[in-house]
Amino acid sequence: MQVVNWLPRTELPFAAPSRPELLDMSEPEIAAPAIPAAPAEAPVQPAARPVERPKIEVPRPSLASTRTAAKPVEEVDETPVVARPAPVPPPRFALQLLRAGRCLLLVELPTGEAFQSRDPAYLLLKDMLRAAGLPDAPQIVGEPVRWPWLNRGTMDQGPEAARDFVQGFLSVQMEAAPCACLWLIGLPAVRFAGEADAEAFNQELQIEGLGSAWAVPGLELLMEEPQRKAAVWQAMRRLMARWKESNE
Repeated sequence: MQVVNWLPRTELPFAAPSRPELLDMSEPEIAAPAIPAAPAEAPVQPAARPVERPKIEVPRPSLASTRTAAKPVEEVDETPVVARPAPVPPPRFALQLLRAGRCLLLVELPTGEAFQSRDPAYLLLKDMLRAAGLPDAPQIVGEPVRWPWLNRGTMDQGPEAARDFVQGFLSVQMEAAPCACLWLIGLPAVRFAGEADAEAFNQELQIEGLGSAWAVPGLELLMEEPQRKAAVWQAMRRLMARWKESNE
């Protein structure tokens, strides 16, 4: 059985006493595991001071911007805006109607004022009438026609209104006393009575409701550019038969 020692749990009757050394049942010592020695601590380095970053100023919304942002966004009207044409300023001119024989003369007033007997422009006009075989003392018909008609107000005084006014004025005068030929002297007279421009100078025009007319450069222009007088004389010779036959 390989039992070296056997001890009963209780004393047996008539048995020899047990030896005390056999009763020592101390537990065998268990060797504690070896604990490795802690490594020597490295010298503590001072922590590097963090680099300070530059502070960025964040703009704070002002009270005005807050109010602006609080306003509701208005809807944008994407309808294309049609540009209105700029109003045409009224033309400015002054015309005088004269009668010489069987001819009516609508003459631009160079200074805007009525002719005086010694005005250079008026003396030139008298020379032209004599050359045409007409009385050199023309009669003034009505007051000068000045445009714009009104300095204030909302009435249309553009070029078309000026043309209608001048042609209406001439129509009334020609009904009262017909004429053989209407002289339009000066660009305003040619433009607003004859519906033509400077290219029509020295030509005969046929105006609806007014009949035959002769476009002549202005008296002031003839004095500034005397070379134009030759073309006026040539045109006068072609048309002279109209009022000469009427005078006979």
